[in-house]
Amino acid sequence: MELAHSLLLNEEAYNQLGEVQKAEFIFDWLRYLEKLLLATSKSDVKEKQKALVEQLLSLLNSSPGPPTRKLLAKNLGVLYSIGDTFSVYETIDKCNDLIRSKDDSPSYLPTKLAAVVCLGSLYKKLGRILVNTFTDTVGNILKAMKSAESQGRYEIMLSLQNILNGLGAAATPCHRDVYKAAKSCLTDRSMAVRCAAAKCLLELQKEAIFMWSTDLDSVATLCFKSFEGSNYDVRISVSKLLGTVLARAIISKHPGAVSRQSIRRVSLEEVLELLGTGFLRGSSGFLRASGDMLKGTSSVSRDVRVGVTQAYVVFVSTLGGTWLEKNFATFLSHILSLVSQSHPKATQTQTDAVCGRRCVSFILRATIGGLLGEKAQIAAAKDICQAIWKLKKVVDAVMNDGNMEIRLGSTDVTASQHMLVCALQELGNLIYSLGTTAAPLLQDSSAGILDSVISVILHPSISVRLATAWCLHCIAVALPSYLTPLLDRCLERLTVLKSSPEAVTGFSFAVAALLGAVKHCPLGIPHGKGKIIMTLAEDLLCSAVQNSRLSAQRTQAGWLLIAALMTLGPAVVSHHLARLLLLWKCVFPVSPKDLETEKSRGDSFTWQVTLEGRAGALCAVKSFVSHCGDLLTEEVIQRLLPPLPCAVDLLTQLSSVLKTYGSTLKMPSVVYRQRLYELLILLPPETYEENFCAILKELAADLTASDIQVAASAFLLPPLCHQDDLVILSPLLQETDHRFIEEQLLLGNGIACGSLEYDPYSIYEKDVEGDSVPKPLSPVLSVISSAVKLFGVICAHVGEAQRLSILEQLLDSIKHTKGARQQVVQLHVVSSLSSFLKYLAGSKGNLGSEEMRKPALALVMGALESPNPLLRCAAAEAWARLAQVVNDGAFTAALAQVSFDKLKSARDVVTRTGYSLALGSLHRYLGGISSSQHLSSCVGILYTLSQDSTSPDVQTWALHSLSLIIDSAGPLYHMHVEPTLSLIIMLLLNVPPTHAEVHQSLGRCLNALITTLGPELQGNSTSISTLRTSCLLGCAVMQDNPDCLVQAQAISCLQQLHMFAPRHVNLSSLVSCLCVNLCSPYLLLRRAVLACLRQLVQREAAEVSEHAVLLAKDNREELTSDANIREVGLEGALLTLLDKETDQKLCHDIKETLNHMLTSMAVDKLSFWLKLCKDVLAASADFTTVTCVDTMQEEEGDKGDDASVLTTGNDDKSFPFTNPRWATRVFAAECVCRIINQCENAHSAHFDIALAQEMKKRDSRNDFLVLHLADLIRMAFMAATDHSDQLRLSGLETLLVVIRRFAAIPEPEFPGHVILEQYQANVGAALRPAFTSETPPDVTAKACQVCSAWIASGVVSDLNDLRRVHQLLVSSLTKIQAGKEALSHLYNESASTMEILAVLKAWAEVYIIAVERHKSHRQPLKTIPCSEESVRNGPHSTDGLLDLVHTDLSTLSRLWLAALQDFALLTLPSEFASQLPVEGGAFYTAETSENAKLHYYNSWALILHATALWLTSTGFVVADPDEEAAHLSRPVTPTSMCQGSSSGATVKSPEDVCTDRFHLILGISVEFLCSLRSDATMESITACLHALQALLDVPWPRSKIGSDQDLGIELLNVLHRVILTRESPSIQLASLEVVRQIICAAQEHVKEKRRSAEVDDGAAEKETLPEFGEGKDTGGLVPGKSLVFATLELCVCILVRQLPELNPKLTGSPGVKATKPQVLSEDGSRLVSAALVILSELPAVCSPEGSISILPTILYLTIGVLRETAVKLPGGQLPSTVAASLQALKGILSSPMARAEKSHSAWTDLLRSALTTILDCWDPVDGTHQELDEISLLTAITVFILSTSPEVTTIPCLQKRCIEKFKATLEIKDPVVQIKTYQLLLSIFQYPNPAVSYPYIYSLVSSIVEKLQEIDKRKPEDTAELQIFQEGIKVLQALVAIAEEQHRSQLVACLLPILISFLLDDNDLGSATSVMKNLHDFALQNLMQIGPQYSSVFKNVMASSPALKARLEAAIKGNQESVKIKIPTSKHTKNPGKNTSIQLKTNFL
Repeated sequence: MELAHSLLLNEEAYNQLGEVQKAEFIFDWLRYLEKLLLATSKSDVKEKQKALVEQLLSLLNSSPGPPTRKLLAKNLGVLYSIGDTFSVYETIDKCNDLIRSKDDSPSYLPTKLAAVVCLGSLYKKLGRILVNTFTDTVGNILKAMKSAESQGRYEIMLSLQNILNGLGAAATPCHRDVYKAAKSCLTDRSMAVRCAAAKCLLELQKEAIFMWSTDLDSVATLCFKSFEGSNYDVRISVSKLLGTVLARAIISKHPGAVSRQSIRRVSLEEVLELLGTGFLRGSSGFLRASGDMLKGTSSVSRDVRVGVTQAYVVFVSTLGGTWLEKNFATFLSHILSLVSQSHPKATQTQTDAVCGRRCVSFILRATIGGLLGEKAQIAAAKDICQAIWKLKKVVDAVMNDGNMEIRLGSTDVTASQHMLVCALQELGNLIYSLGTTAAPLLQDSSAGILDSVISVILHPSISVRLATAWCLHCIAVALPSYLTPLLDRCLERLTVLKSSPEAVTGFSFAVAALLGAVKHCPLGIPHGKGKIIMTLAEDLLCSAVQNSRLSAQRTQAGWLLIAALMTLGPAVVSHHLARLLLLWKCVFPVSPKDLETEKSRGDSFTWQVTLEGRAGALCAVKSFVSHCGDLLTEEVIQRLLPPLPCAVDLLTQLSSVLKTYGSTLKMPSVVYRQRLYELLILLPPETYEENFCAILKELAADLTASDIQVAASAFLLPPLCHQDDLVILSPLLQETDHRFIEEQLLLGNGIACGSLEYDPYSIYEKDVEGDSVPKPLSPVLSVISSAVKLFGVICAHVGEAQRLSILEQLLDSIKHTKGARQQVVQLHVVSSLSSFLKYLAGSKGNLGSEEMRKPALALVMGALESPNPLLRCAAAEAWARLAQVVNDGAFTAALAQVSFDKLKSARDVVTRTGYSLALGSLHRYLGGISSSQHLSSCVGILYTLSQDSTSPDVQTWALHSLSLIIDSAGPLYHMHVEPTLSLIIMLLLNVPPTHAEVHQSLGRCLNALITTLGPELQGNSTSISTLRTSCLLGCAVMQDNPDCLVQAQAISCLQQLHMFAPRHVNLSSLVSCLCVNLCSPYLLLRRAVLACLRQLVQREAAEVSEHAVLLAKDNREELTSDANIREVGLEGALLTLLDKETDQKLCHDIKETLNHMLTSMAVDKLSFWLKLCKDVLAASADFTTVTCVDTMQEEEGDKGDDASVLTTGNDDKSFPFTNPRWATRVFAAECVCRIINQCENAHSAHFDIALAQEMKKRDSRNDFLVLHLADLIRMAFMAATDHSDQLRLSGLETLLVVIRRFAAIPEPEFPGHVILEQYQANVGAALRPAFTSETPPDVTAKACQVCSAWIASGVVSDLNDLRRVHQLLVSSLTKIQAGKEALSHLYNESASTMEILAVLKAWAEVYIIAVERHKSHRQPLKTIPCSEESVRNGPHSTDGLLDLVHTDLSTLSRLWLAALQDFALLTLPSEFASQLPVEGGAFYTAETSENAKLHYYNSWALILHATALWLTSTGFVVADPDEEAAHLSRPVTPTSMCQGSSSGATVKSPEDVCTDRFHLILGISVEFLCSLRSDATMESITACLHALQALLDVPWPRSKIGSDQDLGIELLNVLHRVILTRESPSIQLASLEVVRQIICAAQEHVKEKRRSAEVDDGAAEKETLPEFGEGKDTGGLVPGKSLVFATLELCVCILVRQLPELNPKLTGSPGVKATKPQVLSEDGSRLVSAALVILSELPAVCSPEGSISILPTILYLTIGVLRETAVKLPGGQLPSTVAASLQALKGILSSPMARAEKSHSAWTDLLRSALTTILDCWDPVDGTHQELDEISLLTAITVFILSTSPEVTTIPCLQKRCIEKFKATLEIKDPVVQIKTYQLLLSIFQYPNPAVSYPYIYSLVSSIVEKLQEIDKRKPEDTAELQIFQEGIKVLQALVAIAEEQHRSQLVACLLPILISFLLDDNDLGSATSVMKNLHDFALQNLMQIGPQYSSVFKNVMASSPALKARLEAAIKGNQESVKIKIPTSKHTKNPGKNTSIQLKTNFL
């Protein structure tokens, strides 16, 4: 194929190819040429132009296929437009000659057609240059058209369209001729020709003025004719033509045209009149219509009416939204008049009326819903409301007339009914789509919407009453706050007007519809409504008998209410179940005998009422079964069953009842059947086994009944066919934007489409299609579909013999009927069989014995040869299902063989299509039919069929079947891939474009092939690249196809290719194709575009976006789409599309695409995205609402800039988005939150203003989120103050995210402040509206969360500023204090629970923060607060926030405790349900407990933490027991928890109250922590642990835990689990803190017991004291019963996880293994340190014996940590873990247990071993020396020496090793090590016990003195050496102090010379270095101290050494003055040294 890529055709390569490859080669060359011509320079093109033209023209003669001729023509046009135009006339002549040719053979046809196409292209490209030749050309073409066949006419029309386009006004002379030709084509046999003619006329009307002036009427009539017998595409094209022409007629101002001819102006009324005529009379003129009227034949054909309906929509859309706003009233009255009685033909029969109403509804929905913005929609709603009032007045006037006859017969009443239905449905839809934005409309009393709607409920027509009910349903779903008031109003009217039949039905419909709305309103309705409705329904049913005039209505109303009530779900229904079952039992006779007696009594009226009642009861039970599945226990099912046999008996008797009482009962009996069937389908079949026979008989009779007239296959079969097969049938079965009206054509002329009045019970069901009205079919039809379904279920459950007989009976029934009836029966029977096989296959059943196969096969084969394509499709599915359920290879093979034989022999289309699909289905269900020869023969036959060009249908079905086989064969298909691909390409290049359905099937095959090849397509082998090129070529051909569905296929093929071989798909051309089709009128094409986009942006969002913008800038003419990509980019275009689109799937894809783009690009294109979101949010912000919400008075005018922030942007610049809907705005607000989240993972400058400003200065392209803070706040503000509740929620969420992310960012210009501070007015203004009384609870709850976040964020420090937001919380607190009774009764009780808990949670958060801040203010140094102290000064601290909370704390604490108690009750397991309080808890009612649980789960954790803090602050001291008990009377005392109320009102002692509270908090925490659900949030876990910490901060709870060992162990085990299951360091640290507190509690308890024992046994002997602590006197610790053991487990778990080397199993040896020490992460270090602290506390909890058993473990772990983490750090710091282990060691060693007599010797041994271990750490293991830190180890040794009893360390062997270590260390050159060694030695030398200190002094002093003398000789050079010297001197001084008299003089004698040698004389002092000066000062000062202290020694030394004396005196004299000054500084220099030693001491020595 690479050879095809040249400017001139490579004829050499071309001639070597075969036929098929030639076509491919040519097509590929032409594709390449098209791109190349645009890229080549003009001179190069001109050079080769002649040769090129010759090559292109020679191709004309090689009979090119349709895509090739199109490309060929395009290239010719481009070539001439770039190069010279000399030879163009020759080319045109040549084409004309080809067209004139007399050769009519089929082989010559492609050449002629190619010539026609070339002419079109040349004129389009060159236009006016060719103006002098065009009359001949057009004449020639039109002449050729007379003899042309359909393809020719099609191409000629399109060619004329191009010619007209190119020439524009210059073509005027030919306009009339073209018009005449196109007129005839517009009513052509071929649908494709009609479409082409419509396109041609659409082009013509741009210039041909006569079309929309003088000939307007004839154009309209012509279009109406064209609609007759049209298909969907024709209706789209022709309605576009008609709508556009009529719109032109209205807009046009005729410039200059007046001079030529006077043109009549056309008024809007005339245009509407024209369209109306088409809608009402169709294409027949007046005369023909009158003839029809005389005969009374049917009115307008449906396709004309549907076509005209679409033309209305095009007409209004062309004129636009603003035009519609101006002329809305006229338009509305005209549209409604289409179904008024002034045109009786339109609504003659109910069927006609229903279809007419559908069309009118569609026009209204498409125009009002699609073109108007929200404000205009509100105005439109008012107009519709006016129309309803007017119509109502007419009815009232008639109804008030006394004469009953006149009333009922009046035409006015029926006249208005259809208009009212349409108006009400549109009003409902309109308000539904507006959502809560419609609130102002309903509050507007002048409009009176609700009153006008409710007033129509009493209309005499049932359709109007139902439409009214539906309208109320829509209002309630849109505005949930109206649901309860509307329900109350309807119930009240229903009770009052019980005696009016209209009121009973009307208001019961309304109540049912409102109950159906509840499931769409998350906030629900008050629980008590269920009871009221149930009582009312019972009342209606009981009183039905009293008044015969009302009995039917009351019966229906009663059951309808009960059935609707069931939709509220198990929580409500469970309370009314008993009454329902009782009513159900009573409605049927008890025994068959009673039924017999019933039959003999009564008349047709009573039977009518009875059947109505029983059908209602069946419906109620069906509703119960489908909505309350949870309540269907065995017991309930048993109670449901008894009436069933009787219901079935009545079913069998119906025919005889009908005979007896006449045909009035016909409808009620059909309804009864349908209801019974529907119920049985839902029930488990085994429940009615004994009735199978009777039911089957009835079903068989129904399916083959003699009186069924219509074959309604279109509603029966689609569910039984496979979804993928429906695409090959009528395009009407596919989803389109016009599905709502196109459905009626699908059903066929005799059948009514669905409508509400056919089944009032559907009013409460959830509709399948979102917001549109339920559309149940008429009972006659729906009973059949129910029968078909039920037949499948029952037939699968009966015995084989019965199954066989019923199938044979059905087969016979088909044979015995004739003609049309036979078709109907066959349809029903085959549907039932399909349903049976589908059910059987689904339940993995088996068909049974061989005899069963025969009748089944006969039925299916009959259907496979039926003329009805849908039936063939269903039969093919059944054929495969049959093979599936027989499940026998031989049978399957036989079936395949039958298909082969039929396909080989049959010649008729029907058989060939049926059996080819059967083959495909067989493969689909059974894989590759398991053997490859089958596959080959299948493929072979389908190849042949797919090339049968005489029948496009056969080709379509065969190719579809082939695509199924490719799909199911998978890898087996590889051998067939190449031939199949070349077949597909050949057909794509040759099948005429008029057969779009063949192209669609080809597309499916190509798609299946690409999927089969899969990732192999990336390969580089020649065979693969050939395949890949062919695939791409196929896609290119399909992309150029005029049919939109084929283009959709092309896009999905390219999508697959892009997935498997992304490098080979040209992204820019694919993106341009997607952008062009973004706003296609075809739904399936838009879906394909978005599915593809969604996939592309997951990988390369930025590239896709760039390509789209580049394409828009090049502005190719195809981009006529509404998407304004040039200005707002692809993203903006998608947002605009999202705003207009109604299809759910599409909207979902658009959102996903935008989310992917946002994720990958938002950070880089920050301003762009934020501007997009801001434009969407601001485009609609109604600034009037903003200013009234934002009350700025509090600012005292100093915040002027804020006010402008909120109201600017009101300037007149046009927004790219006009009036986006609320849903789009909500999405934009969500995007803002996503953008903030994306920035979090990006550069830190996004949240650092100083850095951001600096980087922006450096490069202005840099963009950071923090610079857009004002915009973020503004967007959140706009959203949070909108009318739409959903948008308010999103706005508040955005505000919350902004506060959380930006709260901590400092403001660089004002240090000490943060940047959010300047926006406090905005935040306050955004929050305030959420706290008004009419705000729904969910918004208030969200606002509370924002309030608490704002207060807690610490942005505002000034109390007065905080008060604003604080005030909002205070107001809500006041509101909720009254508990669950006080809150609004508009919503379900659980909604008020949600609000109360949100308020309490918000306060809890504020309180927690206040306490934390208070602590950090008060205790900057101490880490663990001393509880008693904080209790005393808590409330009166200076911290303002705590003061703010403090005023409400008493109330809050009460409510918090109540909420916690509720939570505790709700989390009890279900077996305790009986013990729960009957009336519910403090904040929830018993009935709504399930819904309430969720709200408690969301808020309990923070409340728990706050309560624990509050209890800590009061120290569990109950101030005044009486007052407290009074407070706690209802909500808080946990009486209801354990004991009943029998104990009476005993007031509890404070101790009990405290105990209860303590257990409440502990219980909730343990319950939560021990069963952590996977969805438990980090926040909850942390809060829970903090609560436990707070609790254990105070002595009283600690004593509780200490005294109850089991409780402690339980808690430790729970915490151990938390540590194991949660990786987060913060959670683990918090858990460890709680563990530490538990151990402290245990210690306190043990101490207390020992103390009291000592006090009691003070006189007794010490030995008899009982042993306290764990391990008692045996030392054994029992796992599970021991607190210490549990703690050890937990600590080991933490330590081993951080330092696996500590685990002996892991290191493989129990000994000390040499591993390199490591530094842990900060978190790791913290955890290890915390664990060590706990370990060191453990011995204190044990008895002496117990301490012996745990000591080895503790020492092993502590020394292990020391060993593993002793890393050398710079500056001699100790790693934090080492410090912790030393601290722990010190704690252990100084434990009293070491000295206790019982444990003394064991401890001593163990401690010696530990010291040995530490000493061993030094020694090289395996000859390698470890890099341990000497200081750490020395310190550890020192700790041992100083903290243990002398006998541990004084044994010679140990002592010797220790001394050696010190000696060795003194030799190390590192100054830091030396300093530390001196410090440690100092502490050892000073140890009071000489046994310990003396050996060290003896061994080490000499070396120290030597060292110091060394320094003396060398003179120190830096501060480190200075410090070493100072420390050394300190050691000597200490020795001097300790030494006995006799030795002291020697020491002083050593010390003095050293010191004096450092004194400088006067001369040196000036020139000395600072180090030397310091040294001089230090020495002098020390000498001054020593002199007086040891004067005698001093004098002796001085006397013996005069030189020293002289030097000293000189120094003293010379520095007398300066010493005074310098002493302070010298002190200062000593300080650091001093400090470090002190620090060390406090740390661990």
